[in-house]
Amino acid sequence: MKPMIFFKCLTAILASLLVLLVSAQVSAENPKVRVQTSLGAIELELFAQDAPLTVANFLRYIETNAFEATIFHRVIPGFMIQGGGYLPDFTELEEFETIRNEADNGISNSTGTIAMARTNVIDSAGRQFFINVADNSRLDHQEDSCTRKQESDVMAARQKGLFKPLNCASFGYAVFGTVISGMDIVNEIEIVETEQRGSFDDVPMVPVVIESIKLL
Repeated sequence: MKPMIFFKCLTAILASLLVLLVSAQVSAENPKVRVQTSLGAIELELFAQDAPLTVANFLRYIETNAFEATIFHRVIPGFMIQGGGYLPDFTELEEFETIRNEADNGISNSTGTIAMARTNVIDSAGRQFFINVADNSRLDHQEDSCTRKQESDVMAARQKGLFKPLNCASFGYAVFGTVISGMDIVNEIEIVETEQRGSFDDVPMVPVVIESIKLL
């Protein structure tokens, strides 16, 4: 093979390898989204490697514009701001399906992280999420957290009218991302005036609307 031809082939091979490498790096990057609220924008990085089911679920709602016109309906200073499930008139929006709780991924509910809200049932998270405005390690998965079997046994007993206490800690709340820009907006939402509205506590008196959530 002539030197010039060899050099061109080598260059082409290296260029192809570079494209593949860059593509792999891009696909491995965590997705980033912008949460546009009525008080300003918040940007999030989502932990696709550490919470794949939760991130996929969150992106599914984003792709269908399901968060548009929802509100932060629960705001507690020094704790968290919660939203994504209700319209300003408190119409509760439908969920796709509940997802497996990934709170055991080792990521703490530290200031600025976003996590899934849920009921007392371990795998009950759907569309509602919250952003921590303080280090809330008590929401983390613990060594003595309940297993799914322990919870199932207690639920089965209670359905039979039997009292069986839970002798274990909460399974925890799954962190799946963090604020990378706009924490000042989060803090602004945190301190809005709130009131009780029907059966809901800690409701902003002036609705804080999630106008859209878009992939960056």
